[in-house]
Amino acid sequence: MFKTRYPMPGTAPATLLPLPAGCTVAPVIKLIEYDEHTITERVVASVDELPEAFLDDGKGRWIDMEGLGDVRVLKALGERYHLHPLALEDVLTIGQRPKVEHYEHHLFIVADMVYEDENDRICGEQISLFLGQHLLITIQEAVGGDVFDPVRERLRTGAGRGFIRKNRSDYLAYALLDAIIDHYYPVLEKLGDAIEALEDEVLEKPNQECVSRIHHYKRTLMQLRRYVWPVRDVVTALMHDDSGIVQPNTKVFLRDCYDHTVQIMDLVETYRDVNSGLMDLYLSAVGMRTNEIMRVLTIMSAIFIPLTFVAGVYGMNFDRDDGWWNMPELHQPWGYLACLGLMLSIAIGQIIFFKRKKWL
Repeated sequence: MFKTRYPMPGTAPATLLPLPAGCTVAPVIKLIEYDEHTITERVVASVDELPEAFLDDGKGRWIDMEGLGDVRVLKALGERYHLHPLALEDVLTIGQRPKVEHYEHHLFIVADMVYEDENDRICGEQISLFLGQHLLITIQEAVGGDVFDPVRERLRTGAGRGFIRKNRSDYLAYALLDAIIDHYYPVLEKLGDAIEALEDEVLEKPNQECVSRIHHYKRTLMQLRRYVWPVRDVVTALMHDDSGIVQPNTKVFLRDCYDHTVQIMDLVETYRDVNSGLMDLYLSAVGMRTNEIMRVLTIMSAIFIPLTFVAGVYGMNFDRDDGWWNMPELHQPWGYLACLGLMLSIAIGQIIFFKRKKWL
């Protein structure tokens, strides 16, 4: 469930195009205002009810817009808070590479959030952040279903030594990025368990379904790598930001965030290597099963070839009465039993020989 949307060729820069049919769910805007001692949360009916731009009253503000179904709301939000039109265009162009861009009044940050939906499918969603001195605006693709609940809970309770309520909006942006990055771990862990289970299945019972799952995991890991790899560059850019929006005490925490991205990249590369080896393992397992079948069939053929020869010789029926050199056993009362005994002795002798050679 990874979505991508590109602008139409020839479209003028900074053009906010309406979304296609099926993506017209009205956005929901939530406002959280907080300081060290108080916090208020409410759903805002329109952009006009939001605080003024560049308001500095000692409070931090988080405006969370969920849903891109109404381009007019996004335009109004951009006009109220002086968001650059090129950044707003990137908000609507789903599939952006995670990045950090500097504008006059804010930083524009793009990240990719990964989570599992109610059907246990891995979903990817683009998160756009506009970071100002005392304001953070986040814009999500869909209404509901994100990984920010732990951050919201820390805001409400002041947990985590109260850092999130004591610091400015840059620390809140770090906390959201950290939540996005940390949620890669359970997704990758579950994917790794699935790959290990598939490895056992390939060894025990290789089939066409295994090949389909190998390719499915390959595509998923490639997409996760496309999400995670640039996030490391995003964190690095924020650590070296010289605009004054990201404070030095926040950069210390960003170093920990950078370490997590390196660990996640190691996990992604490890699982990609394991999954790539599964195809070779599948081909080896199929080859071993084919060789085992051919070995059994070859041994059975080797046993029955001399028996067929004996049966063929005594099936010629040259009558002894017609000549001295014809078969003398045709008129013997014990000839049939002797022939069967000979054939049985040959078969038993071959089986003993094959066992001594360890072919059986």
